Amino acid sequence: MGVTKVKAEEEKVEKPKKEKVEKKPVVKKEVKVVVRVMNTDLNGEKPLRNALLGIKGISHAMSKAVCLAAGFDPNIKLGLLSEEDVAKLEAVIREPTKYGIPAWLLNRRREPETGADLHLVGADLEIAKKFDIQKMIDLKTYKGVRHMLGLPVRGQRTRSSFRKGRVVGVVKKAVKIAQEKAKAEKK
Repeated sequence: MGVTKVKAEEEKVEKPKKEKVEKKPVVKKEVKVVVRVMNTDLNGEKPLRNALLGIKGISHAMSKAVCLAAGFDPNIKLGLLSEEDVAKLEAVIREPTKYGIPAWLLNRRREPETGADLHLVGADLEIAKKFDIQKMIDLKTYKGVRHMLGLPVRGQRTRSSFRKGRVVGVVKKAVKIAQEKAKAEKK
């Protein structure tokens, strides 16, 4: 033990003192506050993976996959990306399967019209959703009828929920009397 202690002391003595190195001024790149990606204004001060969540149709998993497929650090601020980087990001979002993102992450798999796996974002997603609902209404499926009537579609109970905006409760006397008069006049 004594020998190792002596060696440690020698190493401490033999180390030369570090010379003071002049520090170069760090040039901070200006962070853009608002960045436009896929026709959506995003906060440039957020990390890339969190900022992409502002695009309709991009989930947490898809956001991280897009960052990795495009070759960006998910923790870098969105405002630090150049225009070319944003263009590359948009290309990955438009065609994710081309960049190696698995099909199970896409939001429109086996589309009814073409059978292709797609990932829709923004206005395209909203339009596709409206067309799907309208198709159900036209076919008069159970879900379509529920959509048409403004009722819940997925089997929820309706006794106490979903009653907003409709007349609820007992009919007032004045309304009841007016209805009776209208019936009497028809006879």
